[in-house]
Amino acid sequence: QASNPGQFENDSDVLWQRGHVPETIVYHGRVGINTDAPDEALVVCGNAKVMGRVMHPSDSRAKQNIREVDTNEQLRRITQMRLVEYDYKPEFASVMGIKNT
Repeated sequence: QASNPGQFENDSDVLWQRGHVPETIVYHGRVGINTDAPDEALVVCGNAKVMGRVMHPSDSRAKQNIREVDTNEQLRRITQMRLVEYDYKPEFASVMGIKNT
């Protein structure tokens, strides 16, 4: 990288920006760690160590008004789901380190 990273880029091409929250940066694009072809917002090929919490929309800490539902109705809805089995493509499995495809 050049001592002045911006000298080789047009201002319109710069994807890294300061975030609105202090000590944050924003990247408008895909980020790959141990891969040069990320196909999602963040792709990590390898192990990741998290020294804090990982929040997910499915996390109960992000929800309120949690209540029981009618089990019979939910089982009826499940029987309408399409269930499938699959094998990973060998080229995907080898890149992702999956041994049992």
